[in-house]
Amino acid sequence: MKQSGLKAILEDHHLWLQSDGKQGKRADLGGASLQRVDLEGADLGGASLQRVDLEGANLQGANLWGASLQGANLQGANLWGASLQGANLQGANLWGANLQDANLQDANLQGANLRNVNLQGANLRDAYLHGANLRDAYLHGANLRGAKFATNFKKVGWFDGATFSEDQIPWVVLHPKYPKWADTLKWVKADKLSA
Repeated sequence: MKQSGLKAILEDHHLWLQSDGKQGKRADLGGASLQRVDLEGADLGGASLQRVDLEGANLQGANLWGASLQGANLQGANLWGASLQGANLQGANLWGANLQDANLQDANLQGANLRNVNLQGANLRDAYLHGANLRDAYLHGANLRGAKFATNFKKVGWFDGATFSEDQIPWVVLHPKYPKWADTLKWVKADKLSA
């Protein structure tokens, strides 16, 4: 996609957001190839980005709240500090992406590839992680309160200093590195059954 075309889509989307959908047009970049594009700080809240190819893209500080990113390729993308609250990332490929300090609260990450992802300090509160590939994911200091995961958590590479709900204890203690970091973990009361 040409830069001029992308700029026009982003401007229309900004107008759509500002007018509560009365003007402009919701961004639909489904299936587009945007490898290594620089979208730092872009406002793509609520955008349709299914199967978009954002490999190696810079989305640092971008607003992607509520965005539809099912099946998107975000391999190696920089999403440091990005807002993905309520985003649908089902089946997305985030292998090796940087999601440090990102907000993924209430995000759907079912079946997503989070292998080697940096989630240091990320907010994953109430995120849905069933079936996600968490092998070697880095969750140092992440907030996992109420996150829904199963035995796939055993593949996480690093989780010291993370926050969990008390009802997640059965999954966390099964992790082979639990004894190493048990004293660094923060446990909070569960709002509801999460694991």
